[in-house]
Amino acid sequence: MNTLFINACVRPESRTLRLARRVLGHLGGEVMELDLQREGLLPLTAETLRERDGILSRGAWDDPTLRLARQFAAAEQIVAAAPYWDLSFPASLKTYFEHINVNGVTFSYGVDGRPVSHCHAKRLFYVMTAGGPILPPNHGYAYVKSLAEMFYGVPEIACFSAELLDVEGMDVEAILRDAEAWIDRYFAGAGSEA
Repeated sequence: MNTLFINACVRPESRTLRLARRVLGHLGGEVMELDLQREGLLPLTAETLRERDGILSRGAWDDPTLRLARQFAAAEQIVAAAPYWDLSFPASLKTYFEHINVNGVTFSYGVDGRPVSHCHAKRLFYVMTAGGPILPPNHGYAYVKSLAEMFYGVPEIACFSAELLDVEGMDVEAILRDAEAWIDRYFAGAGSEA
């Protein structure tokens, strides 16, 4: 299976990236990494939306503007890695979703007004770490899970996380090892705690 790895990690020594690599190690197949820092995506504006609408109305599906949406729709598995920032995730991930949530490419609206998926992904894994506690509700994961279910039709969605990593006195390495063991158990079929 081909896997799209959406890397929204900012720090080179990212603990989120460490856990994401553990997940990727269980998936096998071809992995296409999309480093959102390198992509340099900007939020959509009235002008860029107008341009995209023109591309869609002309049916220019191979236009570079739709590259990320086509890539997302074609992926069979998706891993999204994003640190827990401000009760959610870095802005780069939200901007990415703005670019790939394209009516006619990743989804369309059915006659009842509900989104109909054009995506191939069977599984989506969301990976996150937090310096403090991950407070409920987990807005970042809830947002990604809602998109995956409602727009992209992904049947298997799981979240792997580690928290309290910047709290004084915590054994950071032990917390990360526990998270890695949780990932290993998930893929060994011992049950999902997502």
